[in-house]
Amino acid sequence: MTTLNWGMIGGGEGSQIGPAHRLGARLDADFEFVAGALDHRPEAGRDYGQRLGLAADRSYGDWKEMLAGEKNRADRVDLVTVATPNATHFGITKAFLEAGFNVFCEKPMTMTVEEGEDIVRIAKSNGRICAVNYGYTGYSLVRHMRAMVARGDLGKVRLVVAEFAHGHHADAANADNPRVRWRYDPAQAGVSAQFADCGIHAMHMASFVTGQEVERLSADIASCIQSRVLEDDAMVNFRMTGGTVGRLWTSSVAIGRQHGLGIQVFGEKGGLRWSQEHPNQLYWMPLGQRLQIIERGEGGLSPEADRTSRVTVGHAEGMPLAFANIYKDLAEAIKAQKQGRAMDPAANLYPRAEDGLRSMAAVFAVAESGKSEGKWVDARPPMFRK
Repeated sequence: MTTLNWGMIGGGEGSQIGPAHRLGARLDADFEFVAGALDHRPEAGRDYGQRLGLAADRSYGDWKEMLAGEKNRADRVDLVTVATPNATHFGITKAFLEAGFNVFCEKPMTMTVEEGEDIVRIAKSNGRICAVNYGYTGYSLVRHMRAMVARGDLGKVRLVVAEFAHGHHADAANADNPRVRWRYDPAQAGVSAQFADCGIHAMHMASFVTGQEVERLSADIASCIQSRVLEDDAMVNFRMTGGTVGRLWTSSVAIGRQHGLGIQVFGEKGGLRWSQEHPNQLYWMPLGQRLQIIERGEGGLSPEADRTSRVTVGHAEGMPLAFANIYKDLAEAIKAQKQGRAMDPAANLYPRAEDGLRSMAAVFAVAESGKSEGKWVDARPPMFRK
């Protein structure tokens, strides 16, 4: 099969996330960038799209124009990426799924649990792929961690510790900076700031690596900069479906921390440690033995890791290549769908709408628990409690 057609909504000129998606989608030549509505300003979006090489008739002014223009084309997009402001994700994703498109949505997938359940039902009933960009699970050694846990190298997993803490919103003098202010404004961000922005990445990582889901949690949330309505720091304890104990810290006021995403997994027979800022090394300590460093790209790794490693050992692979691995998974899923075959199991790792829904349920659970002095609450979406 030749390359698939890909379109993008949002991610326009000056966007933080747009370039990473465009690099990731096209890296392995699985997708061709053929359509887009890249800016909330129609003319700016059309102009930028054409400068990126889109045909004039497929460089759209907004997402509704793109939906109308693409839905009846014989060569319409096989996948559309939604990289717009958070509050718009639900409406755009729902409309494209209902029109029969496959969708890759930035997180958070929705702003409410009810919206998330709606997306899960629509994707299932229409037989469409709906993925959510927990892009850090695309790293080769994160996938190797998952494979090690699944094959029993650690034995029963007892404890998982996840962090996503940075210090880039620590200056109280930046309270009116529009790039910062909206994140702590309930009218724009919803019920949570830092946990919804970064904490859900760490929580999803914990589920991805352990193969377990979060059942209940207890949260301590704080606005360390007192003018903020929503939290800029959170500590969350949780329990998982397989009995694993979870600890999670997320913060935006941790001066000295840069990106700050990391995970540690401790089992009966050993422990693993990985950090997004040093993604080429995975630290493995078997019980009673010496510490080992597993290098990305070395021999003897799992099929999941080998499939997502492109350059030779010792060379860095960064975030856009982790995104590219999600797109590589999605290309395999779409091609398998078109050909009526099972997809490669090593590629069947892209985050689903169900993951986006679970994250939104966790966001509301953290907000509820935090307001109730850490009361333990059910973190599962209602549709998964039955």
